[in-house]
Amino acid sequence: MDKRHLDEICLPFGHGGKPGNHQGIVAYAAGVEYCTVADILAVAREKNEDPFVIVLDGILDPHNLGSIIRSAECAGAHGVVIGKRRSASVTAATVKASAGATEHVKIARVVNIPAAVDELKRAKLWAAGADMKGQNMTKQGLNGPLALVIGGEGDGLSKLVAEKCDFLVAIPQYGKIGSLNAGVAAGILMFEKKRQDKAE
Repeated sequence: MDKRHLDEICLPFGHGGKPGNHQGIVAYAAGVEYCTVADILAVAREKNEDPFVIVLDGILDPHNLGSIIRSAECAGAHGVVIGKRRSASVTAATVKASAGATEHVKIARVVNIPAAVDELKRAKLWAAGADMKGQNMTKQGLNGPLALVIGGEGDGLSKLVAEKCDFLVAIPQYGKIGSLNAGVAAGILMFEKKRQDKAE
């Protein structure tokens, strides 16, 4: 196919009047089909595994969302929960940043994140909120059924969501900058959870 034609197809996915970087390949795919929290829990049941769910409270950057979905897939999470408001939705940029993980991870889009946390707790998951004021992640039990709750890039966890969490967990830091990117922090916490699961 002619490069100019590929450039035209990818124009909506670029910026500054330039097309998205197609690298000579373009694929048409259906948009993501959102599911329910119950659908995510059903995946864990079908696999006979303790549920592991990532809940995102106010992640606004579609690239961060894609990065978190990618990490969730690599860490074996059963699904990701995002809000309908105050949240990025799955866009072409998200799919690209996820390296295709959006095709493999269940994504629930809910009206109310605090209610979703409550639903997960009723299903016997512990809710662990990522917060710099929390317990060191290596000293806090993350094994077993877990909802890992990650706050937004600027504000972190909302007050109500933090209150819904059973406990708060922090990543130890040794540098001068006070915080990590939300996507990076989510990935670190996911793999600490998996490390603890394997250590059982």
